[in-house]
Amino acid sequence: MKHLPNILTLANLFCGTLAIIFALHAPSFIATYQGQDYMVTAPPPVYWASVMIGIAAICDFLDGFAARLLKVSSPIGKELDSLADVVTFGVAPGMIMYQLLRGAWMQQPDAMEVSLLSVLPALLIPCFAALRLAKFNLDERQHTEFRGVPTPAIGLLIASFPLLMLYDHTVLHVWLQTIWLLYVLIILLCILMVCDIPFFSLKIKGFSWKNNVLRYVLIILVLISIPFLKWGVVAFAFALYVVLSLGKYWFFPD
Repeated sequence: MKHLPNILTLANLFCGTLAIIFALHAPSFIATYQGQDYMVTAPPPVYWASVMIGIAAICDFLDGFAARLLKVSSPIGKELDSLADVVTFGVAPGMIMYQLLRGAWMQQPDAMEVSLLSVLPALLIPCFAALRLAKFNLDERQHTEFRGVPTPAIGLLIASFPLLMLYDHTVLHVWLQTIWLLYVLIILLCILMVCDIPFFSLKIKGFSWKNNVLRYVLIILVLISIPFLKWGVVAFAFALYVVLSLGKYWFFPD
């Protein structure tokens, strides 16, 4: 049982690697049109990458829970967790963002002339995720709160985008196909990961309202919004988490 946390961490990594495969793998098949066979490349099933990241996030939560429950911890477990998170919540979301940028550029009139450089900003996501995790491992202040937005939150936000485009055809669906907005989003998420602003932890210690007011407000508002926002609830939860943390930082500093 003492190896259960590390097994869950490796399950996180396994799902993160699968997410990358789903994000990049474009299946091909032969189609017949007017008696002629053609090799057709289908769009990559990016939404399955989103599902894998969601499952990995559950494993990421459970490995810490199991470690605390079994009262086992080790330096290798801490390092393994960070390495898995770089892949699952850094590289895999970066590949999703790459596909979103690629899809947005392919809708332009000059799509065939678009340079590879146009989609490379997506790779900033894994780079800044790695930097964020390296800082987390060395920063002694991050035991009770975070400095910068945690990488799982960034990864889950980006993972929600393909599902939002697949099932929720609202204004958000249009925004996610807007090139300049995707660039702005990449820059904003990278800044949030490495900034020195404190963000509250979602771990509930005790059940008193006073010690968990921000957590309870976040949970209650997110639960209320689910029937109305559907898949957009992930983006709403992320935005609310950032707003509540910034509000506490600006108006109620410790």
